[in-house]
Amino acid sequence: MRNKGLAMPYVAWMAIFVVAPLILVLIYAFHNGSSFTLENFRAMGTYAAVFGRSFLLAAIATLICILIGYPVAWFLAREGPGLRRIATIVIMLPMWMNFLLQTYSWMSILENTGLLNTLFQKIGLIALVNGLFGTDFTYFPMINTRGAIVLGMVYNYLPFMILPIFTVIEKIDPRLIEAAQDLGASSAVVFRRLIFPLSVPGILSGVTMVFVPSVATFAISRLLGGGMVTLLGDLIETQFLGGSYNPYLGSAISLVMMAIVLISMAVMNRFGEGEEEAMLL
Repeated sequence: MRNKGLAMPYVAWMAIFVVAPLILVLIYAFHNGSSFTLENFRAMGTYAAVFGRSFLLAAIATLICILIGYPVAWFLAREGPGLRRIATIVIMLPMWMNFLLQTYSWMSILENTGLLNTLFQKIGLIALVNGLFGTDFTYFPMINTRGAIVLGMVYNYLPFMILPIFTVIEKIDPRLIEAAQDLGASSAVVFRRLIFPLSVPGILSGVTMVFVPSVATFAISRLLGGGMVTLLGDLIETQFLGGSYNPYLGSAISLVMMAIVLISMAVMNRFGEGEEEAMLL
């Protein structure tokens, strides 16, 4: 009974700041200010391109995080504890900094007169490109593009891909690898038939932790996209805070996005459970 009493502040906090807002979003999604309606969901068809763009950029960022994160996690799992601790600190160091500060830093790096373009001018790369292709670039346009948004997603969320994969690979019993090698399996076969299947749960966990915030982000697209590329987070923000104030439509979009994300997470978790069961058999 005493333990239940200790949990009451947490339950109250969750009820006030999590459950109640979700209920309000649900009510607003089916309301137009005077009566219940489905018109908010019909109006979302106008923003189909925004949905497609958001999921596409999030998927690209997630794929890049896998391609970068898996080799890094594999490298960490194979190294000694000393180097592993140092590398882990280096990977986690950006996470200790303010999210907006990191994004503002990339703005100063990618802008037209930023660090990269200044460097390219100093080493003559821009002049070389102009000479080879007959262009007249004074700088490479990197800021306010979709590529800059994907770069911001990858930079901010890459640790969330590396750490789950590293945790899973680290727990693989070395005796399994030794047994496979004793049976004549090459390094490529060991990786393809043993290590990679066992690391799938870590990959799926990383995909969830990268894809979900990438879909919902608005700070990255606002700062690195310069308002030129509208994503779901930006669209929802404008419905609540922008000139096109419509909290009912914003709630409907939020509800649909949450449903899509939850379905995606359920599918990935189910796939991960299937992989684990297959390995046990």
